[in-house]
Parts: sequence; C-alpha cells; structure tokens
Amino acid sequence: MGKLKLNDVTDYVKEHIGEFHQSRLLTLENLKLSRVLKHKNPYLFKTKNILTSEMIVRSLVDAYISSNEETIFGNWLEGLAIFINEKVYGGIKSSAQGIDLEFLDKDVRYIVAIKSGPNWGNSSQIKKMKLDFTRAKQTLRTSGAKTNIQAINGCCYGRDNKPDKGDYFKYCGQKFWEFISGNENLYTDIIEPLGHDAKNKNDEYNLSLSNMINRFTKDFSEEFCENTGEINWDKLVQFNSSINPIKSKLK
Repeated sequence: MGKLKLNDVTDYVKEHIGEFHQSRLLTLENLKLSRVLKHKNPYLFKTKNILTSEMIVRSLVDAYISSNEETIFGNWLEGLAIFINEKVYGGIKSSAQGIDLEFLDKDVRYIVAIKSGPNWGNSSQIKKMKLDFTRAKQTLRTSGAKTNIQAINGCCYGRDNKPDKGDYFKYCGQKFWEFISGNENLYTDIIEPLGHDAKNKNDEYNLSLSNMINRFTKDFSEEFCENTGEINWDKLVQFNSSINPIKSKLK
C-alpha cells in the first residue's frame, strides 16, 4: 500500500481539469435548438405560464445542461478516483463490462462501479449493475483468481447509511474517497484543487452560453412567435409531437 501525496492529486487536477471544461464547451457548440425542443414537454411550459421565447429557451437549455454536466463531471471524477487508487493500491481501469476500477487490498480483490451520486439509477439500472458484478466475478474466478472478490458501488458524493446491499456494498462521499485512498479527509482535501483556473474557464463558458441563448431565442421567436410577439403554442406542440413533422427552418 502506497501513501497518497496531495501534491500528486493537485498536479493531476491541474493537468486534466481542462478536459472537463472543454467537454462543457463542446456540448454547447454541438447543441441544436431543434433537439432540445423535441425532447422536452411543451405542455409544461404552457401550464407554467411561460410567455417569452427567452424564458422557454433558458428553461430548455438549463435542464439539458444540468443533466449533461452531471454526466461529464461524473466521468471526470471517475478518472480522478482511478488515478488516486493507482497511487495507493496499484488499481487499474477495469476491462470488465460495467466495472470501472479493480484493485487488490490484502486478500480482497475489489471490483468497483463508480457513479456520481447515490441516487444515480432506477431499479433496472441497478439490476444491470448487479449482473455486471456477477459476470465480472465469474470472469475473475475463471482466470484463476483465488482471492475473495468484493463488489462495490462507489458514489463520489452523498451518503448511504446502510452500505451493505447483500450482493455488494455501496460507499458514498467520504466513505468512498477513504475506501479508494486510505485517507479519511480526502473528500474535503480535493475541493481546493478542483477550483484550479475555474474563474477563467467559467468566464469563457458563460460567454459561449450567453451567445447561444441569444441565438436560440432569436431562432425560437422567428419560428414560433406571431407578428404580435405571442407564442404560437399549436405550432410548437406540432413541432414536438405531430405524427407528420411540420416544416421548420430549425436544424
């Protein structure tokens, strides 16, 4: 077992945090108004009495970005967790389906599925994770592994006060970061490095986001607003839900 140096974590974050911010920017560059309009409930906007193009566009974009950023950052944190575990336990990125990390500690081989937070999946997704654990265990035993194999669902934030799930253990937040590093304070130690160059990166992102909101608002108004400025709700619902798609200038 090695000893984790916080400087190594800081250096990793400085070298790789730009990947997260770049992924956020690419999400904006690739986002199309037609895509978010087709995947959101137009009836909800009418029910909430949302009456301006800008309010609809911002609501659409905020919902999409929030979900997307959770995924992007979750994937980034997975990389950080694997890096940290490799430094301490010699862990590796697993090649098994649905398994993110494998490492050996004493006489136990751990297989870890890393998720962002504790409420990451529905019953079907959890069932699939359990199946992935079962298959990974079978593969390891077939390959001649003699050690005890333990499945772990690791969550980067939050808590779960009943970690023993029968087929696997669920470690969240402080417990997860301590589990992969041996450091009970790591969950707070990593906060400061994560802010590296955050202001400059977010200023660039916010400028790109503002420009996109302006473009989408203009396009939405031209497509779905009457000359009076009133939203044509029938046309919006038809664009979203009609069996025969209506003609549109939106890409």
